Amino acid sequence: MDIKKTDPEFTERFIYFSRHEAAEEPGQQLEPVTRYMAILAALIGSLAEAAYRELLPAALDNGVSPVEVKEIVYQATDYVGYGKMLPFLHITNEIFEKRGIALPLEGQQTTTLDDRLEKGVQAQAEIFGEHMKEAWKTGHINRWLAANCFGDYYTRTGLTLAQREMITFCFLMAQGGCEPQLTAHAKGNMNMGNDPDFLMRVVSQCLPYIGYPRSLNAITCIRKAAEQ
Repeated sequence: MDIKKTDPEFTERFIYFSRHEAAEEPGQQLEPVTRYMAILAALIGSLAEAAYRELLPAALDNGVSPVEVKEIVYQATDYVGYGKMLPFLHITNEIFEKRGIALPLEGQQTTTLDDRLEKGVQAQAEIFGEHMKEAWKTGHINRWLAANCFGDYYTRTGLTLAQREMITFCFLMAQGGCEPQLTAHAKGNMNMGNDPDFLMRVVSQCLPYIGYPRSLNAITCIRKAAEQ
């Protein structure tokens, strides 16, 4: 059902706010690929399947590549879990097939089962600092974090480490209840060159899709990270 027909007043104001007021706010703009990457990650983080289905074609039309889309979806596994990520993978494959995008896409994997831990630790250290080279030794969950989250996903090509930190920020921001991790990844973003001004623009562009409470919480986390 077309909500433009069933709910014309609502859609008029939402389209104006999301596509014009927020997207064009002076000092809060992002270039289209970055903006849509952030929005797609935020939609996955908030489990917004219908909105993701609606926005993915626009993201592709505005320059987000199929590889970049898939990398966003794959990395979401570590932040929302396989059970919540899977519907978005199916939606992505559906839309790709309708557009004639051949699947599977070209592989982006750079690690093996033998070196994923080592390379994952290297990625963690590059983002968060040298102390991460020992963090994986403090328990099996931290070892999994290094080998699986960073070794299996962050080491893949298709997105830079700065882009991966940005989408992680969006997954966490949109979920809510992850403020300690959100603050840590805000700092990780800053270490990768995604400064507080950039992160504020990311929040601004995602706000129409995740609402004010989680956006305001994210701004607080950015400020805390900047003070550290």
